[in-house]
Amino acid sequence: MAHYLIDISAHGFGHLAISAPVLNRMAQRAPQLRLTLRSALAPQILRRRISAPFEHINAAADVGFIMRDALAIDHEASFNAWRRRHAGRRQRLAADIELLRRLKIDAVCSNIACLPLAAASAASIPAAALCSLNWADLFEHFYAGRDGAAAIHADLAAAYRDTPFLRPTPAMAMTAPQQQIDIGVIAARGRQRRDELRRRLGLAASARIIIVSLGGIPGQLSLAHWPQLAATHWLAPRAWIGQRSDQHALEDLDWPFIDLLGSADALIGKPGYGSFCEAACNGLAVIYQRRDDWPEQDYLIAWLQKNARCAEISAADLAAGRCGELLQHCLAAKPPPTPAADGVEQAAQYLLQLTGQGE
Repeated sequence: MAHYLIDISAHGFGHLAISAPVLNRMAQRAPQLRLTLRSALAPQILRRRISAPFEHINAAADVGFIMRDALAIDHEASFNAWRRRHAGRRQRLAADIELLRRLKIDAVCSNIACLPLAAASAASIPAAALCSLNWADLFEHFYAGRDGAAAIHADLAAAYRDTPFLRPTPAMAMTAPQQQIDIGVIAARGRQRRDELRRRLGLAASARIIIVSLGGIPGQLSLAHWPQLAATHWLAPRAWIGQRSDQHALEDLDWPFIDLLGSADALIGKPGYGSFCEAACNGLAVIYQRRDDWPEQDYLIAWLQKNARCAEISAADLAAGRCGELLQHCLAAKPPPTPAADGVEQAAQYLLQLTGQGE
């Protein structure tokens, strides 16, 4: 029975959205597979996405970026966190090597911390990275030229250089990983529960349901003053909504988020791999606000424009809820063909082959 260590970044929910369908497919193909997940995401969040049994290590192996809110990075705090992490790299690497040996890990998949990849290489354990971005290239983009940044970047790039990197469609251009393996789209598909959702909310069958979500990183919108739109109902985090009959808290439904995507009409949010690909693969229209200097987003937006009904909204218009015309335009447009999420099978196949279980 092969034992995998799966490391999933807690920098939002996008890393989980990529990893979860792959892990579920791996478990379907190899039921005796043993999974140990390391992530700072709460176990209940992981289990909402991952149906395969797993053991959980509650820890973060990467820094990612420290966010001011869902759209803006705190660069001073982030760079200082990277610098502190780099200062203790030898001790962390030794501890990770010991962890791999103690747990008798047979293979490692990281999305996308460098530490488990470096540890696997040092312990001669097969490994792969899986993500649409990587920390080395993003770190260089933001912090090249800062005092001490070159040594940190070299350490990050070295871990990716020695490891195969599964790069799902769409993905940012990468220079750090030297063994890039391009695969298809990775996205889960929700159950179509459209009628059930409208009955639950007491809505007419023709009512439009719009999800407003900025992903797994805290952000703040206030929908209380948004204009009311005919036959339109908003689903958003409880902290954002007002005491209105046309707004409902996502938390109160207690539905898997992917089922909400499978049953709603549109998503309003920010560029992110998980949200864009899942929305497109579930047939939703998407209204998005660009992020502040995020290199991955141009690749995601270009893909979304070909694969979904979508439109960009300004920060001011989103804050004021001036999205009625954009929604009307997108929802009235003819939907493009739903993308095939063939990257799920491709990634699962590759990872199972690391331990000789692939076909």
